[in-house]
Amino acid sequence: MLGHLKNVFGHLKNVFIHKWWVFYYACKLRIPWQGLIHDLSKFSWVELKESIKYYQGNKSPIPVAKAEQGYSEAWQHHKGHNKHHYEYWIDNIDGEIKLIPIPFKYILEIIADWLGAYRVYNGKEDFNAEYEWWLSKKDKLILIHPISKKMIGVILHYIAIYQGVDNINFDKIFKNNYKSMIDQYNNEIVDVNI
Repeated sequence: MLGHLKNVFGHLKNVFIHKWWVFYYACKLRIPWQGLIHDLSKFSWVELKESIKYYQGNKSPIPVAKAEQGYSEAWQHHKGHNKHHYEYWIDNIDGEIKLIPIPFKYILEIIADWLGAYRVYNGKEDFNAEYEWWLSKKDKLILIHPISKKMIGVILHYIAIYQGVDNINFDKIFKNNYKSMIDQYNNEIVDVNI
């Protein structure tokens, strides 16, 4: 019982710290409302019960649940209810996978989410480590619209070069370029054959 209570409070502490850092970065990225409502689904019973059961403290409980159960019910719920996860922007019906361009404001929330998660699990800010993590991940089979993937990489690179998000108007610098890139792509939804 004591271990269960430790997991409850430990998990909730991590969630609140994560939400704080995401809000912090979201404000700097000029999307404060998204930062405020970020990850509210983590308080749903389906996400709470599994996250408490597999609580680790220094990393997400999701991979642990997947290792034990083969999947994570919390993750299935979470990615389907939160537009800041690129997995939300995959449409899959009858074996046909379509990758949908992620709206720019959710790309910024993805960045805030990743920066906030790094801060929770590592206790510090390291923009170079975030960019290096992205470089190691992006060339693997990630089902994400290619233009959205490119924009995420560009923004993370920019943040690594300038060592932060302070005083950078990402909307002004990148939003119109992103829209042009999407328009140039003819606003096509990308088909994936796996």
